[in-house]
Amino acid sequence: MVKIGVLGLQGAVREHVRSIEESGAEAVVIKKVEQLDEIDGLILPGGESTTMRKLIDKYNFMDKLREFANSGKPMFGTCAGLILLAKRVIGYDEPHIGIMDVTVERNSFGRQRESFEAELDITGVALDFPAVFIRAPHIVAAGENVEVISKHNGRIVAAREGNVLGCSFHPELTDDHRLTAYFVSMVKEAKGTQSV
Repeated sequence: MVKIGVLGLQGAVREHVRSIEESGAEAVVIKKVEQLDEIDGLILPGGESTTMRKLIDKYNFMDKLREFANSGKPMFGTCAGLILLAKRVIGYDEPHIGIMDVTVERNSFGRQRESFEAELDITGVALDFPAVFIRAPHIVAAGENVEVISKHNGRIVAAREGNVLGCSFHPELTDDHRLTAYFVSMVKEAKGTQSV
């Protein structure tokens, strides 16, 4: 069984754990840097990207997160997690982890009170995925190796680049685990191709 970590510094951690377990994988809440060595894939949950960045720096996670990404192990960023993965964030000079070739705009769907749900067509996942948008970012531009897998009203809201998956919404806040299951299959595939 593959082990998938959820970065447990801030955000919707418990909900991701439940979704991973419902998708047939083992979930581990990551609170220490050393735990990254024990997992096959990592989810960066939604939350508040600025707060998450401060905690990543405080607990010295940044180098290890970049190393994890460069090792080829899959990473999945949801909402604030997508902002952490992006190489470019509008209004910021420097990216956070900066491994996904996308430009992201924060809070581009409005503030908390403009939260909404929408049914999305996600390539390879579902034609009717119930997506929950809360102060969501969106992908303004994607590099040539990035596969856009979902749009909402013309805006890119989910994309994949190799072993990196990112989405603007919160898949863990519904009982539909198909997107998490898609990530679990990415992790299984990556683990199968790595030398054991």
